[in-house]
Amino acid sequence: MIRMVDVSKTYDNDVQALKDVNVEIDQGDFVYVVGPSGAGKSTFIKLLYRELRATKGLIMIDEFDLMKLKDREVPFLRRTIGVVFQDFKLLTRLTVAENIAYAMEVIEKDPEEIKQRVTEVLNEVGLADKAARFPSELSGGEQQRVAIARAIANSPHILIADEPTGNLDPNTAEEIMALLEEINHKGTTVIMATHNDQIVNSHPHRLLEINNGTLIRDEKEGTYENEG
Repeated sequence: MIRMVDVSKTYDNDVQALKDVNVEIDQGDFVYVVGPSGAGKSTFIKLLYRELRATKGLIMIDEFDLMKLKDREVPFLRRTIGVVFQDFKLLTRLTVAENIAYAMEVIEKDPEEIKQRVTEVLNEVGLADKAARFPSELSGGEQQRVAIARAIANSPHILIADEPTGNLDPNTAEEIMALLEEINHKGTTVIMATHNDQIVNSHPHRLLEINNGTLIRDEKEGTYENEG
């Protein structure tokens, strides 16, 4: 599903963010990516959806070779990947339903299919009654649910969540985590970068720990260890 072989990333300022990372992630896995700030978590995540290109190594996602992928081919890769961010990144001028529909409109899905799918994902994330609201009218947790609904609208094989509970209170974070696990149980691979030790320790899943750009731990049900 996802294979990284000897992957390194060095930025233009000579900072080496990742060093010889080797990992395989199977379809249906739920994987945490943890580590201190500046460890390389965000670089790892961005390489997967080709926001960044690795300096060396091999990255395969399904049939896509990300090292050989041309820029014009990146949108085809991203149809198989949904991404959720800490700050939601919703379009403020659009309603909840329009935000979700937009993800499908850009790949020219049929309007009737879009309408049906928007209804489906709003039900899935528990926001069927918020379709006509604007992001500014929603709580942080509701906005993150909309962001998740948008990310899964095109039925991606992989859902990448970059600190999805970072701006949320503990109770809301638990609700978002339950939603991500539900999506995972339906067969979607979930890769979640997080600093939230409570979530990691109370919802055990495979854990990848990155420190100083190196993958130092890969455990089936690892716990979040104090980095201090």
